[in-house]
Amino acid sequence: MNVEPLTQGWLTTGEAETLTGYAQAYLRRLAERRRIVARKIGRDWLLNQESLRAYRDEMAALGAQRHNPWREELAACGLGRRMAGTEPEVTG
Repeated sequence: MNVEPLTQGWLTTGEAETLTGYAQAYLRRLAERRRIVARKIGRDWLLNQESLRAYRDEMAALGAQRHNPWREELAACGLGRRMAGTEPEVTG
């Protein structure tokens, strides 16, 4: 049985920062909030490279919409400003 080393396919926050341009603090926050697959080993985070690339590609595809707290997929996950079944108030 082949057991692949934990480091294969995993990046430190420093390596991930170089790859993506995201700050290490932001990468740790993504890991803590489970937006990307990560493991904490002692005080260090190891980030799954495939998951990180998928997140980066998703954010690139969203463009400016990634800053919209009313996005449907956020509501489906219980995140963002929209609660399931509620709509923002429209005044006008």
